[in-house]
Amino acid sequence: MPADPIPVAVVTEAGGAHLDAYLEALRDTSECGAVVLVDPSGESFAAGKAILGEKLSAAFRDLDRALAVAGPAMGLVTVEPVNAPPLIGRLLDAGCHVLTEKPACVRIADLEPLVERAEASKLHLFYAFANRGLPAVRKIRELVAAGALGELYGAEIHFAADQTRLRSEFYHRSWYADRARAGGGHLAWLGIHWLDLFLHLTGRRVVEVGGFAANVGGQPLEIEDTAAFAMRLDNGATATMACGYYLDKGYHSHFRLWGSTGWIEYAEHLGGVVDVPLRWYENASAEKGVREFANPEEPRGYTPWVRSCVRACLGEEPAPVTGREALEVLRVIFGVYDSNATGAMVRLGG
Repeated sequence: MPADPIPVAVVTEAGGAHLDAYLEALRDTSECGAVVLVDPSGESFAAGKAILGEKLSAAFRDLDRALAVAGPAMGLVTVEPVNAPPLIGRLLDAGCHVLTEKPACVRIADLEPLVERAEASKLHLFYAFANRGLPAVRKIRELVAAGALGELYGAEIHFAADQTRLRSEFYHRSWYADRARAGGGHLAWLGIHWLDLFLHLTGRRVVEVGGFAANVGGQPLEIEDTAAFAMRLDNGATATMACGYYLDKGYHSHFRLWGSTGWIEYAEHLGGVVDVPLRWYENASAEKGVREFANPEEPRGYTPWVRSCVRACLGEEPAPVTGREALEVLRVIFGVYDSNATGAMVRLGG
């Protein structure tokens, strides 16, 4: 028998990132039951009612009151990263699974105990790594599992977004532009997605990292708009990644994996000019030459990701990401920032 729909608390604040997309996802997820909205500012209440309709059971300005009155079993957190750790901790202490917007911390020491608390309580701690659900990503997972790549030898990754947003006075005043509130810039906000995909698809861990992060565009920001770094992996392989705000619009994304039995190349975004974003080659395959996968348009976005997280809370499918996996990604990111500050390679623990 299917489980009863799970009650969810959405914990946000003025300007919560991607809030409308999360509310729409919960509205369209049948496994999600009643939703309570928690926002100290109250600014999201009207949008919550408009999007959720009858699914919105109540709205609160205080999280503790919401937990006491509504008794949610899952929390969805989208707040400034500096504000996220104590809210996640309170949800975990109340027995709630948690889906959080990234990076959800401004230093790694704030995330580590949350992962440990979630594991000790047998609760899920999901990150908003929705790109894991892209059709091409799922295809690459199948290829790697089938041995198309063999042992990973090396990799290169890049992810670029637009410089245009950085010129807005609104952006200059926002938490996105302040390292003390955001934890970092492009790498912590957008580059994090492609770094996660790399680790997710290869199953490897980064044991040492070194690199640079800077403000090359010259806007009045306290974050990096460019980063480049090298990684040494737990099997001895090496990888490089470059990311930043470089374009006038849109995104460029790409990674290439080389292994003992073949290679895989994936470019999800390239200004609309990539017809077949996934190509691969197997050294000894009976099917000679480079093969291709035309990436379908669906499923993608927040709704399938949120639904997967909700279903995992109900025990109806595996967790699409674990807190431990998110922690590994954040260790690399903060390792890059430490390396940039010290000029030295950084060994990663855990």
